Amino acid sequence: MTPSLFSVAGKTALVTGGSRGIGLMIARGLVEAGAKVYLSSRKAAACEEAAAELSKLGEAVSLPADLSRDEEVDRLASEIAEREDGLHILVNNAGATWGAPLEEFPVSGWDKVMTLNLRSPFLLTRALLPRLRAAGSAEDPARVINVGSIDGLHVPGLPTYSYSASKAALHHLTRVLAKDLGPQAITVNAIAPGPFESKMMAATLEAFGEEIAAAAPLGRIGRPDDMAGIAVYLSSRAGAYVTGAVIPVDGGLATTV
Repeated sequence: MTPSLFSVAGKTALVTGGSRGIGLMIARGLVEAGAKVYLSSRKAAACEEAAAELSKLGEAVSLPADLSRDEEVDRLASEIAEREDGLHILVNNAGATWGAPLEEFPVSGWDKVMTLNLRSPFLLTRALLPRLRAAGSAEDPARVINVGSIDGLHVPGLPTYSYSASKAALHHLTRVLAKDLGPQAITVNAIAPGPFESKMMAATLEAFGEEIAAAAPLGRIGRPDDMAGIAVYLSSRAGAYVTGAVIPVDGGLATTV
């Protein structure tokens, strides 16, 4: 085994929701492994700040976009197309959550989460297909990585109805797209993170962090390198023959507890 097995040197990636949390962990890992990474997020200032931070390690570019809006999905895809002939790696990470008791759960909370977590990854992948096709080959396919959740694999303990439903749907969309796009030299896989330190998880970890860590067979919550590692694996030669997989990265919570 050689270091090049896990290299993404010379590849170009787009990471949505890349300015913080899991998206930033993935973006950092790809930059450190040699990729040129475009970061997108709704907040331009945060996106610029993250890109500036990662530029100290490699090549990172800020492309802000609000992917809850269809026209912004199209604009982001157009900006990538204007800058790059091919896109080797697309990480669909931008997402939202919402929690409320069943009787009080608002339609707006359902629609917001479903749009950003499921509709937007589908539309962005579709819009970027020409660039993904251009970058992929039989020996080294282009990669689509969807960021799901262990809440799409088991029933969550919190009343996050739209979140868990959207992530389960994204996992299955991953399999459907893998079948369709495999013959076009594009792999499609999903990462299903467990508890990681992020803004989305901050309140939960503050209240229940010790209990969550204790419940995992590995006895801890996720670290940035854990997320970077799985993303680099799926993006590199090491992951070139993997498609249609939903990979839990959760210390064993979803599969053993």
